Amino acid sequence: MRTHLMRRTVHLVTADDVLAWRSRHDAMLRQEGPRHLPPGTDRSGPRRTRRGGGEVMSDGEPRSMGELARAVAGRWPAPGPRALGEMLAAALIPMAQLPPRGLWRTRAGERYCPSPTGWAATSIRRHRPASIRSAGRWCGATSRRSAPPPRRDLRAWCGLAGLPAAVAAVREEMVVFRDERGRELLDLPDAPRPDPGTPAPVRFLPAFDNAILGYHTTAAASSTRAPRAVGRGCRVVWSSTAGAAKWNEDADTVTVAPLRPLAEADRAAVEEGGRALASFLSDGRSDRVRVGASPDA
Repeated sequence: MRTHLMRRTVHLVTADDVLAWRSRHDAMLRQEGPRHLPPGTDRSGPRRTRRGGGEVMSDGEPRSMGELARAVAGRWPAPGPRALGEMLAAALIPMAQLPPRGLWRTRAGERYCPSPTGWAATSIRRHRPASIRSAGRWCGATSRRSAPPPRRDLRAWCGLAGLPAAVAAVREEMVVFRDERGRELLDLPDAPRPDPGTPAPVRFLPAFDNAILGYHTTAAASSTRAPRAVGRGCRVVWSSTAGAAKWNEDADTVTVAPLRPLAEADRAAVEEGGRALASFLSDGRSDRVRVGASPDA
């Protein structure tokens, strides 16, 4: 099921995870929704708008954000249809995002329906799993990184506050390290841990990738080591040596725009990765890649 969860972004999760994780994220999502409204908007309307949206969606008919917003606009017209629809579908009402949206090599508009029968908001809020579920899943999700993550990454990953108890609950099951700044790093006992000097390979990341949004340390590195051009919605080329670049694809050609100077070996690695990506995206029709000039060249 595709639904909005961590950091208010769309995630593909199992039915069991929807019940468990929506209960943990419901308050955060409802708080985050109004924060994205235009300045000066009357913020007294989310409760009645949520109630109205639930009434509209109770017929089970799929709707786009725009259709839902127009159906309830009379209850709270101030935000405008786009902001109102996004807030309802992404924050205020537990929704499922329907196919063909999200299917491989398929483009389609977003259409939503309420979470299936039995997963109504009231039922979800009563399903309160132990907090260690989030912390344990985080440790498993991050165990394949080149280094164990610090605890601050947990909040960046899930978007939740109040997690010290969850971390404490799983701490005895983890291997504990300290980085050069003295921060505590947690890792699974059997997780692979490369030599500290091992360079990270070149990665072509999609827009809004978890490696950029879901880690405090990576986000900090991207803001200090690369220009502001690495935005939240950029497709990023990332490695420990090549630094940041942006990439795009058009007419079966992958184009790369370096954001800082690339050494010869780094450029070769980027070109090799770009050719592999072009072949993958074009079903083998093309391996064309074009790497632009470095900004200081």
